[in-house]
Amino acid sequence: QVHVVESGGGLVQAGGSLRLSCAASGRTFSSYALGWFRQAPGKEREFVGTIGSSEGRAYYTDSVKGRFTISRDNAKNTVNLQMNSLKPEDTGVYYCAARRTIYPRTRADSYDYWGQGTQVTVSS
Repeated sequence: QVHVVESGGGLVQAGGSLRLSCAASGRTFSSYALGWFRQAPGKEREFVGTIGSSEGRAYYTDSVKGRFTISRDNAKNTVNLQMNSLKPEDTGVYYCAARRTIYPRTRADSYDYWGQGTQVTVSS
């Protein structure tokens, strides 16, 4: 079992930045692909970005490309989501998820472990 915990959410004005962190337990953290998802009120959970098991290339949904950056530190069992130039439409609960393979995916049902989520609110 892998325990996933997000942190770093909060309230920020449009144009500002936030950094979300995700800590995951387990000795095999480096073999997990990790993803970030978000859910706005009244909407379905949507893919934000994902990174494979190595500390390499990340993939993003179009709406956040150039503004969000995912990085991971396998030595610390953490993955971060740096969010810049935030917009009100970025508001939502952000979830970190892990899947038991090295391959990143964009579908939420591809992930095996989920955190409880952290609220991000961007005011206009």
